[in-house]
Amino acid sequence: MTGFGRGSASGENFAITVELKTVNNRFLDVNLRLSGELLQLETRLKHLIGERLSRGRVEVNIQYDRSDEITYELNRPMISGYLAAMKQMQEEFSLNGEPDLNVVARLPNVVVPKKDDLDPAFLAGIESALSSSLDDLEKMREKEGELLKTELAALIDGIDKRLPTIESESANVADEYRVRLTKRIGDMLAKSESQIELDQGRLAQEISYLADRSDISEEITRLRTHLGHFRSIMADNNDVGKRLDFLTQELNREANTITSKTSNMVVKENALQIKSDIEKIREQVQNIE
Repeated sequence: MTGFGRGSASGENFAITVELKTVNNRFLDVNLRLSGELLQLETRLKHLIGERLSRGRVEVNIQYDRSDEITYELNRPMISGYLAAMKQMQEEFSLNGEPDLNVVARLPNVVVPKKDDLDPAFLAGIESALSSSLDDLEKMREKEGELLKTELAALIDGIDKRLPTIESESANVADEYRVRLTKRIGDMLAKSESQIELDQGRLAQEISYLADRSDISEEITRLRTHLGHFRSIMADNNDVGKRLDFLTQELNREANTITSKTSNMVVKENALQIKSDIEKIREQVQNIE
């Protein structure tokens, strides 16, 4: 579900702001934008977010100011590798000159803050600001969730209202097959010179067979059951998104079967509209946790 949250915390020597942005995603995908000295917190911060959120792509931006003295250390392996490469270049191509300190100092991450400079108060401030931003995010998502719940309920009601029409029309399938099959056989016999007497018993068997293959009563019953289950899940608060996602697939399966099993245009038109509504539901369900 889309949303935005901001939280802040401050102490004697620091001020921290955490911003969260979330967009639709079937799974939880946390993208942290951390400075070098905060990289050690990545696992901890992802764990805290995972305790509060279960789905969505989450963009985390942490901004902070520190007024306490920060001690830096040299990235010795990087510097050694760079100087060795410069020396090799000098010898291989017979070049003159020495490495410039200013050039070395501009290398990325050549001077980095000591990792042990993160004092407990600063770490606690980051966690506090993150918690506040999650609170703010959840308030916004709750408001959006209520609007989404209303929209989904309207779509479900729309599907439910189409089922009686489908059910009523499906009851005429046998008669439709009888008329269609009788006319086709009559047309064929009219073109033939041979006198063939139509076997009414066999005709009734064929009609019964075709009508049985086109029977959609079970699909209608399952659709009604799924719609009732859908409503009950929307009234719940636990792991709603994944359950509705699965149920939407089942709704679509039944609608596809109804569309494929009958040639009645009224049934097909209503089934196609149901499929369209189910697709709208599927898109919205991806936003729900």
